Amino acid sequence: MVRLALIILAGYVLGSIPVAVIVGRMHQLDPRETGDRNPGYWNMKETLGRRAAMPVFVGDAAKGAIAGAVGRLAGGPWWIPYVAVAAAMIGHAWPMFAHFRGGRSILAFGGGVVVIAPIVAALAIVALLVVTLVTRSFALGARVGVFGFPVVQAFLQPRAHVAVTGLLLSIIGVRFAIATRTPRVQAE
Repeated sequence: MVRLALIILAGYVLGSIPVAVIVGRMHQLDPRETGDRNPGYWNMKETLGRRAAMPVFVGDAAKGAIAGAVGRLAGGPWWIPYVAVAAAMIGHAWPMFAHFRGGRSILAFGGGVVVIAPIVAALAIVALLVVTLVTRSFALGARVGVFGFPVVQAFLQPRAHVAVTGLLLSIIGVRFAIATRTPRVQAE
């Protein structure tokens, strides 16, 4: 129990590092007060451009990947890395270092599942790339990659793993639902 509590705490603290807020400060802005007010990669890309937002992409994905790796290294049942990634996603969504105003946890999910299920993640990334190339829409490709992950997983892993992935995706769903209630900042 102590080990599980430490894994959850480590994942949450790691997820709470507000990468977009830190990068935003370097550019004299707060992503929670501009664009769609989401402190994540997409808002930063739309606000600052792809190059300036790349540290957010890498940092947010790394939070999930490191949490997943900590969970794997801790040993124990198969679901421990999922718990670690869930904690990082919750930390990203409700970060203690940023007044509990966080992002949607998509990249934390992505980084985590690369560690938890690398073959499934590789196939989801291929789907993301194909859809992006065909439609010329990274946003659509990302949706296919993220929400297609459990579909691919259902063919390659036990159903219990797919069910827990569904719980991870529900964190993203909750954050999107909350975001629909937050008004977007209008450009002047």
